Amino acid sequence: MLKWLAIFLFKLGGWKQYGQIPEDVNKCVVVGGPHTSNFDLIFAYAGFIKMKVPVRFLIKEEWLRYFPLKNILLSAGALGIDRAKKGETMVDKLAELLIHSEERMAVLITPEATRKHTCKWKTGFYYAALKANVPIYLSHLDYAKKEAVMGPGFMPTGDFKKDMEIVRNHYKDVTPKYPEKFCLKIYLDDESEACPNAARK
Repeated sequence: MLKWLAIFLFKLGGWKQYGQIPEDVNKCVVVGGPHTSNFDLIFAYAGFIKMKVPVRFLIKEEWLRYFPLKNILLSAGALGIDRAKKGETMVDKLAELLIHSEERMAVLITPEATRKHTCKWKTGFYYAALKANVPIYLSHLDYAKKEAVMGPGFMPTGDFKKDMEIVRNHYKDVTPKYPEKFCLKIYLDDESEACPNAARK
């Protein structure tokens, strides 16, 4: 039901989808952005369905303990992560999941980790992909064009700043639902992107 509701709202809103993850890419990390509204999740989910991308997303494992929430989340692509285990970071857990899973898997991560204004992206998606030796694909919703796009993919090299320029160049001209909440100053010593909306945090 969630699938058909998302597709209905996607079509009703006049959205179109573009791009694809190549069939020969068995596992990858998908960056989802900008993330400034709850509607992002609905339109992105519908876009992935229409692109036939086997997208999965991480949630707390305890959310999968209750019926019917468990069934709804699993059908939508949820992957439960046990955060109680000591000595393991989320980067470790995501990397291990990608390494050991036998299914084709594209794990969606929203590095902003909030719908509010933030100038510090979470970098776990990058280091998990690096550790698992899988590519990173960049996806976005452009509200001005009503487009859900699966953009380019790249293999992380370990040169974080150089690789993040690929990310920056992909997202710099994208229009989110609330532009004032979006910032591309994605690491602390980054001076290449001004952050004029910082006062609105």
